[in-house]
Amino acid sequence: MAVGATRKKVLRKFKLRGYILQTDALEEILSFLTQFEDAEDEAINVLLDEINKESLNSSVLDRDSVHRVISLLHEAESAVEASPSSSNRSHFRIVDSFIIPKFCYDPIKKTFYERTGKLPIHGEASSKAALYRDRFELLLQRLSRDPHFAKPAFDSEFNSSDSCEISPIQSLIGQTGRRWIMGVISQLEDGHFYLEDMTAAVPVNLSNAKITTGFFVENTVIVAEGELLPSGTFQVNTCGFPPLEARDESFSLLVGLDFFGCGAVPTEEMLRLSELEKKAVNDMFVIFSDIWLDDAETMEKLAIVLNGYENEAVVPSLFVFMGNFCSRPCNLAFNAFSSLRSQFGKLGEIIGAHTRLMEQSQFLFIPGPEDAGPSTVLPRPALSKYLTEELQKHVPNAIFKSNPCRIKFYTQEIIFFRQDLLYKMRRSCLIPPSTEETSDPFEHLVATITHQSHLCPLPLTVQPIIWNYDHCLRLYPSPHTIVLGDRSEQKTFEYTGTTCFNTGSFSSDSTFAAYFPCMKKVELSAL
Repeated sequence: MAVGATRKKVLRKFKLRGYILQTDALEEILSFLTQFEDAEDEAINVLLDEINKESLNSSVLDRDSVHRVISLLHEAESAVEASPSSSNRSHFRIVDSFIIPKFCYDPIKKTFYERTGKLPIHGEASSKAALYRDRFELLLQRLSRDPHFAKPAFDSEFNSSDSCEISPIQSLIGQTGRRWIMGVISQLEDGHFYLEDMTAAVPVNLSNAKITTGFFVENTVIVAEGELLPSGTFQVNTCGFPPLEARDESFSLLVGLDFFGCGAVPTEEMLRLSELEKKAVNDMFVIFSDIWLDDAETMEKLAIVLNGYENEAVVPSLFVFMGNFCSRPCNLAFNAFSSLRSQFGKLGEIIGAHTRLMEQSQFLFIPGPEDAGPSTVLPRPALSKYLTEELQKHVPNAIFKSNPCRIKFYTQEIIFFRQDLLYKMRRSCLIPPSTEETSDPFEHLVATITHQSHLCPLPLTVQPIIWNYDHCLRLYPSPHTIVLGDRSEQKTFEYTGTTCFNTGSFSSDSTFAAYFPCMKKVELSAL
């Protein structure tokens, strides 16, 4: 940022806190900010917070008072860097879905609040209704801040004709002309689709609608422009998903709430982590999907990959193994659990034979949709201890988490999800996807899940979800990276600041991926 713009920003922020800066004090602050070119706002906020703690005789700040505070910050940073607790692993946290806090939106107070108490796995009927309501209100509060859908400041004839203000569906009765509505696509009667919001539901005709990029399936929330016909059907002319919101803007409105599950981090700590993250250039994640333990060829290929990384100058900091871990579904007809248990033990032997990887890497295991577990619903719990005991004898630092699973790497939020999502989305699509912007199915998939702020916005009949734990699949605020383990072709796509990539199937296609979180760089690999 230009020096002039930074100078104005500093003067404005200090003035808002009631401080007046002398010229030499301002120059001292500008010199301090040159160390944080990518995080100026955070650095200014930390400096202001520390100045507030000082006992000052005047609101006019001179160079000495500012220099004293800056020196204290530098001393604190040096002490933290010298501490052994600041190792990479201390800033490498893996979060299981079932411990993520649930936040609900209060439309009256226009704020989020945390739901307290234990959430039962088997919800009541009201829990299913709450699932849809929470999804809708999350997107509605985001949409309400978009300037394109804001209510005009003056109700002039020009504004009313050009306005994209969202109308409640209930208000369409007796109205004519073009209207914008937001609702959930619902099939309240067989073969008849409706748009439903918190006030009412209206039949919709999507046959001639011009659509944006994405998969429009039942249960997705859309914004539609059209007209209510005399027959009572809403004729849709154009429709798309609710617009996205920048991650930083979302965070500024959450007032320190932690949606990710790692606990709220103070601004000063975030600034320090950001600096440490820039130095972690050697950190690398290697991600596999579909590791069939009962397939000899797959295990041979895995051993070749591990041998390759064992001999690298810098070994990966994390290996992620996503299911399925068996070539056939572990359902009620599956009667070889003892065999699968011993196969996990053989995998442990293969990993344990690589000394450097054992010493310097971590190993994360995430179940697939057809792995052994209580059911096929999402989120799926971690693999059972019975299956993994033999593996842990050889790999004591193995970590077993749910599907989906989250990782906080310094300041970055990364989500891992193993599901054949693209296939299910394409099969459930109500309208052929638009080819105006892209014809790549993976790009349509990424646009859908990011705009819906949900990992799996499919009908519950296609992919069941535990009603009380639907919040574990939210993508709000937008994460930095989404890693999909899908059987479809390997792909990577950066969309509105979020890096999303698919590893492909290791057992079927010999494909896997390496991710460098520091640079947000993806390497799609294959044997």
